[in-house]
Amino acid sequence: MGPPGVRDEGWFTSLYAAEYAHIVKYGQRRLADADAAAELAQEVFVIAWRRRRDVPDRSLPWLYGVARRLLANQWRAERSAPDVRPIADAEFLREAGSPGPDATVGVADLQAALATLTDLDQEILRLVGWEELTVSEAAGVLGCSRATAAVRLHRARRRLTTAMSGRTAPLKQHPVLASPRKVV
Repeated sequence: MGPPGVRDEGWFTSLYAAEYAHIVKYGQRRLADADAAAELAQEVFVIAWRRRRDVPDRSLPWLYGVARRLLANQWRAERSAPDVRPIADAEFLREAGSPGPDATVGVADLQAALATLTDLDQEILRLVGWEELTVSEAAGVLGCSRATAAVRLHRARRRLTTAMSGRTAPLKQHPVLASPRKVV
């Protein structure tokens, strides 16, 4: 090691060897996943290295404080984020009322079927299905009445079901939907 007070690689290696297991255990008591606890410990030591001049001689309480702040930030972010898994993260979606694995639809199939729908159909389905808005809230977003939004949602669901079954040509090319008249 270098002169007293200099925090170098040897100091950090000693700190890591002495305290890593304590920080992992701290994380395990607060997190359900052992891997998440190990990741937390890694983040704590990254911060300890970056702020090595701030680490006191009695380092464990300081490291616990860093871990606590990291967890608090993580929990705050999770609370502020919507409690919805993005469609890309979902492994499969099951059609309502379908009993078995044959009715399981892959995400790629769903996205392909959605792509065949008009923008308005896609938007109402996303607002209600993915953003978890009520029909009234979706109506506000779309600038229409609740009744109009309910009809649009019903029709969009029907078109999506048809597209998922593969019984139709792409709906964007459908002459009725392509016409410039107002679709309710």
